[in-house]
Amino acid sequence: MTSSALTIELTAAEKVAGLHGDVTIPLTAITAVEVVPDALAAAHGLRAPGLSLPGVRKIGTWRTRQGAEFVVAGRGQAGVRLTLTGQKLASVLLGDDDAEALAERIRAAR
Repeated sequence: MTSSALTIELTAAEKVAGLHGDVTIPLTAITAVEVVPDALAAAHGLRAPGLSLPGVRKIGTWRTRQGAEFVVAGRGQAGVRLTLTGQKLASVLLGDDDAEALAERIRAAR
């Protein structure tokens, strides 16, 4: 994270599975930061494109009525959902073993 942007750096395997490169979001585009208890369950919509191993892993773009949501989440992880404005993505959902701490870091940077 820089003073003006949040970059989600994907591993090579995540880039292949999600058919997506790293994601950079201007901090000014983040309108809400929400912690969700189960990142896998919180991802919804139609996967297009990406990888979904039910109950194990989700990586890629999910299409919802609200717009496209980029998801990187694994089993047993809480998540942080970032609602965005003025971007191709409507939101980003990140699974993290310490989602509360991640959310606080993002909120503090905004």
